[in-house]
Amino acid sequence: MNPKVDKFLIDGCMRCKYGGTPQCKVHNWTAELLMLRAIVNDSGLTEDLKWGFPCYTLNNKNVLIIYAFKEFCGISFFKGALLKDTKKILEKQGENTQSTRALKFTNLSEVEKLQKTLNAYIKEAIEIETAGKKVVVEKKPEPMPEELLTAFAENTKLKKAFYALTPGRQRGYILYFSEPKKSETRVSRIIKYTEKILDGIGFYDEYHNRKKNS
Repeated sequence: MNPKVDKFLIDGCMRCKYGGTPQCKVHNWTAELLMLRAIVNDSGLTEDLKWGFPCYTLNNKNVLIIYAFKEFCGISFFKGALLKDTKKILEKQGENTQSTRALKFTNLSEVEKLQKTLNAYIKEAIEIETAGKKVVVEKKPEPMPEELLTAFAENTKLKKAFYALTPGRQRGYILYFSEPKKSETRVSRIIKYTEKILDGIGFYDEYHNRKKNS
């Protein structure tokens, strides 16, 4: 039992102007947070306070965190994507979330009902961390600018040459072509570098060559 978490339950997370006041959102969920804390502490994880909320670690590695918002409180597993989630109760906390998975509560009875399930999920999360398993994060490709897609439609050789480049060289060009706010500027950049792409030269290859010869 970490005294920092005791203070959190009294004062709140102190992340907004209501910290330390009765209006703090933490006080909306005192009973639920106390029960979640008791459940997690039974697992043997080390209790700490990070980002203003109770965080539980194993060998200094984050395993899960208990949080409170205005509309709900909950528990979030840092490597939740690796959990089997046999009850299908975990949620992504955002569209682009790849690793963490969360479970929300809006009243104490929900926590009580899922106590055994939480014990099992926490145990599995500890086993995952003990085994050193990691979530494989997929790198999403950069969005292709419309002007480049138009250039591909007009010049199939350019399209073929572009996709023959390494992924890193493709990304370099996409970032450079997407940078300007004006469409005509994006078009002029594509025209300027068309021959380089056809020759299999990356944008940063050209950039480093210019730097080298300057």
